[in-house]
Amino acid sequence: MQAINLGSHSFNLQTRARVSSQFTNKNATVSVIANRRDDDARFGLRRRFDSLCVGAGSVTRLSAKSRSVKAQASDGDVTPVKSQSSSSGSVLPYVGVASLGAILFGYHLGVVNGALEYLAKDLGIAENAVLQGWIVSTLLAGATVGSFTGGSLADQFGRTKTFLLDAIPLTVGAFLCATATNVQTMIIGRLLAGIGIGISSAIVPLYISEISPTEIRGTLGSINQLFICIGILAALVSGLPLASNPLWWRTMFAISAVPSVLLALGMAISPESPRWLVQQKKIDQAEKAIKTLYGDGKVVEVMADLSASGQNSEEQDAGWFDLFSARYFKVVSVGAALFLFQQLAGINAVVYYSTSVFRTAGVASDVAASALVGAANVFGTMIASSLMDKQGRKSLLITSFSGMAVTMLLLSLSFTWKVLAPYSGPLAVIGTVLYVLSFSLGAGPVPALLLPEIFASRIRAKAVALSLGMHWISNFVIGLYFLSVVTKFGISKVYLGFASICLLAVLYIGGNVVETKGRSLEDIERELSPAT
Repeated sequence: MQAINLGSHSFNLQTRARVSSQFTNKNATVSVIANRRDDDARFGLRRRFDSLCVGAGSVTRLSAKSRSVKAQASDGDVTPVKSQSSSSGSVLPYVGVASLGAILFGYHLGVVNGALEYLAKDLGIAENAVLQGWIVSTLLAGATVGSFTGGSLADQFGRTKTFLLDAIPLTVGAFLCATATNVQTMIIGRLLAGIGIGISSAIVPLYISEISPTEIRGTLGSINQLFICIGILAALVSGLPLASNPLWWRTMFAISAVPSVLLALGMAISPESPRWLVQQKKIDQAEKAIKTLYGDGKVVEVMADLSASGQNSEEQDAGWFDLFSARYFKVVSVGAALFLFQQLAGINAVVYYSTSVFRTAGVASDVAASALVGAANVFGTMIASSLMDKQGRKSLLITSFSGMAVTMLLLSLSFTWKVLAPYSGPLAVIGTVLYVLSFSLGAGPVPALLLPEIFASRIRAKAVALSLGMHWISNFVIGLYFLSVVTKFGISKVYLGFASICLLAVLYIGGNVVETKGRSLEDIERELSPAT
């Protein structure tokens, strides 16, 4: 979930702080000046858009071309898998409906940035940085709660009904924010919207993964990342009239109610996940859902695969403590570790300092800096989406973190090595662009796609929710302490630490992550979480 976020980098949303970075040919001096009334109105939103969108990834096209697909297990053995290529066409509309949740995810993350200055004046808190911080950070607190809640709701009521329930806090939160006359109402609205996007962050990749045909599941899974970026971009564009109409901030929040309602209407007519229905022993409904998603000719094949996986056994839905049992602990720990490595790998730092780095190299325009970072991100995610079902998830992760380690080392050395002093500016720019490109190849888009694939059906919703909860928590903690660490140790040493974490990620992925390319969810489950 790029981001889902969902690579979504909230530390820029935690504070109204200005960082003045002065880079010399020998080293980098970072001075942090806490100031609520800063240059954020001009430059901050664009920088935060880069930060949020980098982890989200994008995809520009879907390929439903018929092809033979082979399943590659983690030990390199290759076994044939039946193709479902003829079924992809009818799945796309329902993937699109689910992706409205991803749009709302991105929109609510980005909408407050342009609106904060104006709503603060309107609500009488223009001089109160603490209350402004609460308006910003309450969304993240709600998202953490929602990400954990989403798993339980999806297991209890099903995927589509959870989407319907999710539309309630999303719509009510948008309404309260748009009509708020005091800060208390605004904070409650932001909290509800946060709970809504937290639930979305868990169930959107879950639902898409469970209904997608095996051979294009990676490509379809990338749609979640694309629509997060679209939501952030929509929030950016929606703030353009603010300069001429200070009360436009209310309309910005009201706009988000529209996709919330459309999400509810669309999910009311969307098929439930066949995997969840079989788990609940609702066989007739599962067959009907399969017909809707893949056509009549796939019912026998898909039902046989679901039955063979043991999903129709006597096992009950897993509880939270089951996630830490011997049967599931390893795979659950892998999911949490991937998001921790994603957050600790330094993407926040690179994007946060990109503007200062580019200015040092003579790129004075923030628009140009954003364009360079954005272009690297788009190009990388386009490559990743095209390779997801060819090269595989694991290889993209290893390539991505390896590239990030090398470029982080380059960035660190460019600030400290005297021999590189004459070239520190250009090297910093090259290192930044290459780092973002490397991140978007795997570390950004792959974790949110991989997690629903590796988790067994009976723990999938809760395990995804737990992993995303770790993502939100680590994101919040990094945002809270990052500037203090930079001030104490210097940006060069911090970058060197990030390079070390990237190398650790490569070693961990090589030894613990299995390849899921071209393999059905049931085949993966039988290998990773066999029934006892």
